[in-house]
Amino acid sequence: MTQLKRRCDERCDAPVMNTMSHFDQLLQAAAAQPEPQRLLFVFAAAELTDDATAAQRQRFAAGGGGSLAPLMCVDKAPQELTDFDALAAEARQAGPPWQVVFAAGLAGRNGQPPSDQQVDQALQKMVERVRGGTVSGLMALSPSGEPLHFS
Repeated sequence: MTQLKRRCDERCDAPVMNTMSHFDQLLQAAAAQPEPQRLLFVFAAAELTDDATAAQRQRFAAGGGGSLAPLMCVDKAPQELTDFDALAAEARQAGPPWQVVFAAGLAGRNGQPPSDQQVDQALQKMVERVRGGTVSGLMALSPSGEPLHFS
């Protein structure tokens, strides 16, 4: 079972000097790479399995636990994205309600962006990682753009 928790930067008590969101930092990092990038996104929701115990059901009803179910995925060039709100709005129009979006980058080679086949394979791997709960190394954001981590 996976539980979502808000992540606090290591400098939680320090004054906030940088107002750039984590998503903005992702866009900036992708744009700064020497090879063309595709950004990969998997939108997921928490669900409860049919064989959940009464305790698991109670915890899930209180907003904890559950399993991640990938709902939809998409790839975008960094230039296609303006901000997180636009991506979230597009996702709300395209599919069912989601609770977390996972993001990763995929680099091209020799000045060319990744091929459609490479993108499809990478997205499939991400979907399987989310389904299996192995999401370390992926950026995770709430529907409002807040960073999340899993324990």
